[in-house]
Amino acid sequence: MGRTRWTTPEDTRAARHRSSLPEVRRHGAAARGRSTSSAPGRTIKQVEPAGNDDRQASSHACRRGSHPYVYLASAPGIRIFPTLHTSRIPRMKIGLIGLGRMGGNIARRLMRDGHQTVVYDNNADARANLAKDGGEAVDSLQALVQALPSPKVVWVMLPAGEITENTIQTLSGMLGKDDIVIDGGNTFYKDDARRAEELAAKGIHYVDVGTSGGVWGLDRGYCMMIGGDKPTVDHLDPIFRTLAPGAGDIPRTEDREGRDPRVENGYMHAGPAGAGHFVKMIHNGIEYGMMQAFAEGFDILKNRNAAHLPARERYDLDVADIAEVWRRGSVVSSWLLDLTASALAKGPELDNYSGYVDDSGEGRWTVNAAIEQAVPAEVLTSALFARFRSRQDHTYAERLLSAMRMGFGGHIEGRGKPPKEGEHS
Repeated sequence: MGRTRWTTPEDTRAARHRSSLPEVRRHGAAARGRSTSSAPGRTIKQVEPAGNDDRQASSHACRRGSHPYVYLASAPGIRIFPTLHTSRIPRMKIGLIGLGRMGGNIARRLMRDGHQTVVYDNNADARANLAKDGGEAVDSLQALVQALPSPKVVWVMLPAGEITENTIQTLSGMLGKDDIVIDGGNTFYKDDARRAEELAAKGIHYVDVGTSGGVWGLDRGYCMMIGGDKPTVDHLDPIFRTLAPGAGDIPRTEDREGRDPRVENGYMHAGPAGAGHFVKMIHNGIEYGMMQAFAEGFDILKNRNAAHLPARERYDLDVADIAEVWRRGSVVSSWLLDLTASALAKGPELDNYSGYVDDSGEGRWTVNAAIEQAVPAEVLTSALFARFRSRQDHTYAERLLSAMRMGFGGHIEGRGKPPKEGEHS
């Protein structure tokens, strides 16, 4: 059977739009996927991606952070945040509940691309901060629902567990037929499947979005794995296109002709309700394994000068420089390595970290899924158990794990308090 050919009205319209874009050139660090300040006498403007060719000029996809600033030789330099849309793409009005590290920046990224947001959080200061940035802040769930046009779209960005469950339950009593609830937190995928059935009985659509991007998502964009019925996910596409990182300068994968073009821009419709969070769950399990491999490897490097080794086999290695050189052309180059290099450059001893490493639930769920499916997962399981061990004794490897978690998610180390299952990372 042949593959489905994916095209969108936006692709057709944007292809006509290309000729109206000013002539631009990528410049310096911006072209290589790193943040850069504007140079005197240059204006920075975002290339607006349309078809697959134009999408290559947008922000970098999930693998490496890129700031797609493009210079125009004209007026004094001005920094423009990434955007994925042409002016022809429709904007939406959306409610956002939960204005923490990720929720607040999701609202800001949407507003920077012209979407309207109605925002709510129990914390009045969080509401006030979003209001300063252009959000319509309200002081109750009821007010948020009333401020939205129909069909209403409400994005819940809260820690997985009771608070999300209670919030969605309350919303279900306020929303009506064809309204949409999006859960963008790290919810357990089986809870998604149950909620989708419960809300469908009331005519309400449910979409789960596994969201990766951490505290850098405002500028980099968010890699998203989406679960839900196709008409609802398609209806929400303008929101996902804005939040996604775009294709960036990652070379296109060969033999992808005819496949869903959205994935090359950093978001995908994974399947029905629960599929998005299931894919994100496995993503986080893999993340655990990758982080543990870096942490253990650097622990070996750092301790190669140990006194019990033969003198001629001792090496006083500069781990900060090793991390930096590996970033450039090596097989293990990655965003996690970028974060590692940054942490080590600040202080190779990592003295400001104790090595206590939390887990937010997805690693446990990944291991449980492996058991349920009888799939061997030695690396992922060991990485999870290493985090458990970190709470008893703290090696250099654990301090480096803590440094990486601070780098990508702003996570503060725990102090002996066991994490709540499903707590958002």
